Amino acid sequence: ILTILGNSAVLATAVKRSSLLKTPELLTVNLAVADIGMALSMYPLAIASAWNHAWLGVDASCVYYALMGFLFGVCSMMTLCAMAVIRFLVTNSSKSSNNKITKNTVCILIAFIWLYSLLWAILPLLGWGYYGPEPFGISCTIAWSKFHNSSNGFSFILSMFLLCTVLPALTIVACYLGIAWKVHKAYQEIQNIDRIPNAAKLEKKLTLMAVLISVGFLSSWTPYAAASFWSIFSSSDSLQPVVTLLPCLFAKSSTAYNPFIYYVFSKTFRCEVKKLQCCCGWRVHYFSSDNSAEHPVSTWWSG
Repeated sequence: ILTILGNSAVLATAVKRSSLLKTPELLTVNLAVADIGMALSMYPLAIASAWNHAWLGVDASCVYYALMGFLFGVCSMMTLCAMAVIRFLVTNSSKSSNNKITKNTVCILIAFIWLYSLLWAILPLLGWGYYGPEPFGISCTIAWSKFHNSSNGFSFILSMFLLCTVLPALTIVACYLGIAWKVHKAYQEIQNIDRIPNAAKLEKKLTLMAVLISVGFLSSWTPYAAASFWSIFSSSDSLQPVVTLLPCLFAKSSTAYNPFIYYVFSKTFRCEVKKLQCCCGWRVHYFSSDNSAEHPVSTWWSG
């Protein structure tokens, strides 16, 4: 619910401000699309399976669930990596060269991110890697436990780990360390804090927001990655079901964090959310005050 409501607000704000969107904000929109796509395509199946105490459906639904998770997970990771690189380029370039990163360039980059994610997601369907149920039995993912006896599976895991996790994560860390060093040197040159230009303060706020988004994503997925790699090199039966369940839930909760970060750091997003709240409140007041006597449903809606 938090994921759908929060990211829907992000998308509604982006649509309303489409003509005013800055180039890096397109990646924020793409991240919201990936988060809400994960929530809509995966979470209902997992919730229903939890109520059923077992996975619902057949092997096809399990493969579908795992494929969607892999697709949107890699897309989110690569989007965060692209955000870090663009933020680094913008921070470390002169004003005259900022126009090189155009909206068309970012749109092409987003298309590449989706194609790259889709390629990795369909590789297990083509025979390189496997999809299967989680050890606790109510969701599906890459079948980690099958890989310690399979050279084919192990090569897939190693390649995926390097190209979809380690390399993007190192890129994110390197870019933000470079930005932090640049900001530190710039602030050292300006002794008086009151003389720091508004543009520099805005740049610092945007960078901090991007760092928090990346840290939230990486920290929420790290326990799941650790539990998954434990399953590769030893039997998954050695872990209690709750030990495998909690990292999975924590990882999927990452889709709900970002709108709250935007709300705290973006004044524009706060104003747009308040306008949406006022609009919804006006509709409820209209139905409840004028038509409640004639339409009982209006009274229920007001309540």
